[in-house]
Amino acid sequence: MRTLLLAVACVTGACSADPADAPSFRVAAASDLSRAFDELGKAFTAKTGTRAVVDFNSSGTLAKQIEQGAPYGLFLAANKDFADQAATSGKCAAASERLYARGHLVAWTRSGAAPVTFGELADPKWKRIAIANPDHAPYGKAAKQALVKAGIFDSLGERIVIADSVQAAMTWAREGSADIALVSMSLASVDTAGKAMIVDEALYEPLEQTLIVCGTGADAAGGAQLAAFVLSPTGREILARYGFSVATPPAPAVAKP
Repeated sequence: MRTLLLAVACVTGACSADPADAPSFRVAAASDLSRAFDELGKAFTAKTGTRAVVDFNSSGTLAKQIEQGAPYGLFLAANKDFADQAATSGKCAAASERLYARGHLVAWTRSGAAPVTFGELADPKWKRIAIANPDHAPYGKAAKQALVKAGIFDSLGERIVIADSVQAAMTWAREGSADIALVSMSLASVDTAGKAMIVDEALYEPLEQTLIVCGTGADAAGGAQLAAFVLSPTGREILARYGFSVATPPAPAVAKP
């Protein structure tokens, strides 16, 4: 699990001269957001003067931690199912659930060219194919769905290696522990050391990334503030730069005279 402390960027009237005096709250975020949040977090703290400590992990693992009482103010899940699970636990507010982006699956390799077609993963040259754990990582679930639908999952056998999270799968491919990894576009798009092939979205269920505000008091207030920023034009613009598809929020209703 990667934890990121978002440093406070002070602007006039936005925060205390001492970062330790600034309000803070914890955020649970899906691993595919780890690179995007480097920018998103800085923009948020510059605007609000609020510190946030972000824990990155698979969505299923984070949902379980929330159920067990982890004090998060916001949960940014990689699919709707785990946000729903957090709501069912009573630790997060179901009414606050919002779709904030749609994720995309890619096949990424640092060794030579990426495959031209998804079926090429059956080629024995791809000796180790890394995916996140399908049981608790939405991108791992999507990867398994794609392999099954393409008709090659059973033939791969032990060539499939299971990582705890999509971030870990990406690390394995980057460091050479795996020949190729099925990961999020948001992680692959910022790594210029390799090549990626976009996986046909018809091969897996949509990755409808959903946020939900959690906790009470200051935690929930901070979570609601960050949720609003993520859904704002600035937040959506940042997410789009990392390969997420972001929906345009509906225009406010205009009262008729």
